[in-house]
Amino acid sequence: MSNVIIRPECASDEAAIERITVLAFRDVEHSDQSEHVIVNTLRSAGALTVSLVAELAGEVIGHVAISPVEITDGSLNWYGLGPVSVVPEQQSRGVGSQLIFTALAQLQQRGAAGCVVLGEPDYYQRFGFRAEPKLVLANVPPEYFQARAFTAATAQGFVHYHAAFGIDNA
Repeated sequence: MSNVIIRPECASDEAAIERITVLAFRDVEHSDQSEHVIVNTLRSAGALTVSLVAELAGEVIGHVAISPVEITDGSLNWYGLGPVSVVPEQQSRGVGSQLIFTALAQLQQRGAAGCVVLGEPDYYQRFGFRAEPKLVLANVPPEYFQARAFTAATAQGFVHYHAAFGIDNA
C-alpha cells in the first residue's frame, strides 16, 4: 500500500494501538488475547525499543513492537519482534510487511546483533528469519521460533523475553 505512512508511535496513538491489537488478534487461534496488555506493559516498562505505527489517511491501522530479549550465553543487543498488529480490514495488503521491514531496518541501524520472532515460519522467512537450532525458546516447537542475525556472530542458548509476555522461560 503506497499511501501508508510508517512512523514512530506517539503518546496520542496509545488508545488506537490498543484497539488495533485487540482487533488483530481477536480471531487468532493461538492467541490468548493478551497482546494489547503485552504492548502496554512493555511501554510502561520502557522496554519498547522500536514501536512504529502504520497510518492511512490520518488513521492508525497497524503497529509493530520490538523489545529486548536476553540470551543465556550472554549475547548482547538481541531483540524480539512482536506483537505485529493490523486492523482486520487492512490485513493481507502489505501493511504488516511494511511495518516489519521498517522496524528491522531501524533495529539494524541501532547496532542490534539480531532479532528473534515467535510465529508462522512461512510468513517470517520473507524477512530473513530462519529456525536457528542454537537459539531456543522453551516449550515452543523449534520451527516456530526463528532468528535473524545482523552480525556474523550468532547467539546460542535459551532466549528470555520480557516478563510482559508471560512466557515460561524455564
